[in-house]
Amino acid sequence: METQQQMWQNMTGKIFQHSITQLVEEAIIREQANGHRLKVCVGSDSHVYGDAINYATAVVFIREGKGAFTFIRKEREIQNISIKERMLNEVNKSVEIAYTICSILDAYGVEMEVHADINTDPDFKSNIALKDAMGYILGMGYVFKAKPYAFASSNCADMMV
Repeated sequence: METQQQMWQNMTGKIFQHSITQLVEEAIIREQANGHRLKVCVGSDSHVYGDAINYATAVVFIREGKGAFTFIRKEREIQNISIKERMLNEVNKSVEIAYTICSILDAYGVEMEVHADINTDPDFKSNIALKDAMGYILGMGYVFKAKPYAFASSNCADMMV
């Protein structure tokens, strides 16, 4: 599924008029030309505001030893759903983007992880979706990370949601 109609921005709010596939490819070409070794992490987060849920999906480029930068997509949906369904919606949004960009990353030899904003501690409500999220992400062939290692979702996307 191509997401060309989606609006992407950086962490400072600069809006990009290109698809995520074009943004990713241009970033890889630029960063590799500058000698950077890259890894990409994709993650989503959400917050509930009354009957609305705000989602943010982050595509984080890590320059090995040289910092990082991020592309963010924000969405708002009006719905009343369970915590498990919301966590799985987050994972689905991340997997959708991972699937969209994976062939580009493969072509340039860039590793990818998919991050889930789900706690591995069963005392937390989000844990109810851990097994389903892990199975979905691993089943798609991606590297899976959950809290506390899921910074793309629990930090980057969280800051923008």
